[in-house]
Amino acid sequence: MTATTRTPPAATWAPDALLPGFEALTLAFPDDYDGPVTATLVRRPAPAPAGRAVLYIHGFIDYFYQAHMADAYSAHGFSFYALDLRKSGRSMLPHQRPYFCRDLREHFAEIDAAIDLILADEGDVRLLLNGHSAGGLLAALYASEGARRGQIDAIFLNSPFFDFKVDPLTKAISPLLAALGGMLPNLNVGGLSPLYGQSIHRSGRGAWDFDLRLKPIMGPRPRLGWVRATYQAQRTVRAGLRIPQPILLMHAARSGGGAQWNESFTNSDCVLDVDDMRRYGPGLGDRVTMISVEGAMHDLVLSAPPVRARVFDALFAWAEATL
Repeated sequence: MTATTRTPPAATWAPDALLPGFEALTLAFPDDYDGPVTATLVRRPAPAPAGRAVLYIHGFIDYFYQAHMADAYSAHGFSFYALDLRKSGRSMLPHQRPYFCRDLREHFAEIDAAIDLILADEGDVRLLLNGHSAGGLLAALYASEGARRGQIDAIFLNSPFFDFKVDPLTKAISPLLAALGGMLPNLNVGGLSPLYGQSIHRSGRGAWDFDLRLKPIMGPRPRLGWVRATYQAQRTVRAGLRIPQPILLMHAARSGGGAQWNESFTNSDCVLDVDDMRRYGPGLGDRVTMISVEGAMHDLVLSAPPVRARVFDALFAWAEATL
């Protein structure tokens, strides 16, 4: 890959306030319908760079906190970068509706800026775009339409959000809900179970420590405007894309969950239906590798130690052959 000729403004990196050993950079963008907008790029250069870098994009009601994932990338020669999207995580501002957008393409500007800065930092580098859940949906859409898509060399999707996991009636009226989202974008709908959050955070039944102000166990009810934005992006992806780069799509072996706590919350995808990933993943392009991981959770890298070891082994074996 040839580095972009675009020269971004001089970057002022500072120690990240959340993760020791990382640096963060605030990116400013033109005001939107909520007012001032920022995003945050977090980085940790590889100790022994091998000409490869990764840009990680988190999911809905989420932010970057998985330092062990950055460790794994660094150990394999990747310079690590993560983007906290506008209105999420480090980038959330008091006046904003948290986690909200009217169109997923609003986030393209953040990815454009992040890629420009990575290329300015790293020079001639092979770039992997890594998206989880809603970030996987966004990564796929960007790889198909984004202005810097030609600068991406490969894509890794961790349990991408290609469809809503809802009851049949809700699925049947999804087009109506999406249409209403254009007229009533602020209307709250549905509700999110706290059980997945409890399954991963150490205050519940999980092993991980993350900031509950930025990723609450019981997140806010989604707004119809966000439902509309997500539904429209999913329709685009499900219709089939022509992404030319190699894609690795990994997901749990099965879906689980339920209204009450049960063991499936520890060893299956309790947020999305993995059959949707199996159904739509092959349509992303002509170079898609699909891997199902036995015992994995929704965020594969938060799974039990033996499981996430298999996730990383598969990821880096694929990356070694691809990048």
